Amino acid sequence: MPWRAASLMTHPPSRSPGSGREPTGRAEEADIGEYTVFTGIVEELGRVVALETEGDSARLRVAGPLVTSDAEHGSSIAVNGVCLTVIEDGRQAAAAGEFTADVMAETLIRSNLGGLRPGDPVNLERPMQLGARLGGHLVQGHVDGVGTVLERTPAEHWEVVRVSLPSDLARYVVDKGSITVDGISLTVVEADADSFTVSLIPTTLELTTLGRKQPGAPVNLEVDVIAKYTERLLGLDGKSAGQPQGTEAEVEAGTAVQAEVEAAAGAGIGAQRV
Repeated sequence: MPWRAASLMTHPPSRSPGSGREPTGRAEEADIGEYTVFTGIVEELGRVVALETEGDSARLRVAGPLVTSDAEHGSSIAVNGVCLTVIEDGRQAAAAGEFTADVMAETLIRSNLGGLRPGDPVNLERPMQLGARLGGHLVQGHVDGVGTVLERTPAEHWEVVRVSLPSDLARYVVDKGSITVDGISLTVVEADADSFTVSLIPTTLELTTLGRKQPGAPVNLEVDVIAKYTERLLGLDGKSAGQPQGTEAEVEAGTAVQAEVEAAAGAGIGAQRV
């Protein structure tokens, strides 16, 4: 799986008290390379300090004492499910309890980060370590689209939230499957053609942005990457479907064999009909 290159093995898998994970200290740097992957278990509810637009990009500054405590220049931190890179010296970030990241045009288009304002809460998560417990599911930090909170139905101890679903993502969302909403790994309760529902437990309501977002609020969505890879491998994505694979000689040989098989099958069918 092509996880985004960054500093994974140098981040401790420490988590907030409500996450059920215990810090195990810094890991040794891996000889085989370093990669980034998240799990959708929010560590900290941070706060937007500033968002400065710079043409077709922006510079975002976020307060998050926990996630900056071991930050380094180039470290990855997920903000509302978007993987961003710390651009200042790690010691400065740790001392201030804040970090700065550049946000490119593609990210502004595909996510809700462009609509953030100073003071807004944001979900923060550091990358996990290879070998650590996978509390949620594999999250790349590459947002696929933006949905909208449609309705909230409170129960005695939890809430059911319905979120709109872009049409091009609907096929990846199934009942009891995984989806990432604003960086939170959630289980789909019911998947419809243009929306889905999730149930939020008290911890999620208290420690993440979904406890505060009302109908009409935009949320970042990342579907399960395994579903996308499966679709592509089966040639169902409209890009590779029907396209022959292999060298030119292999394609020609395969085409010839396919023609012979179809001809033989046609002759067999004709004989049966007579």
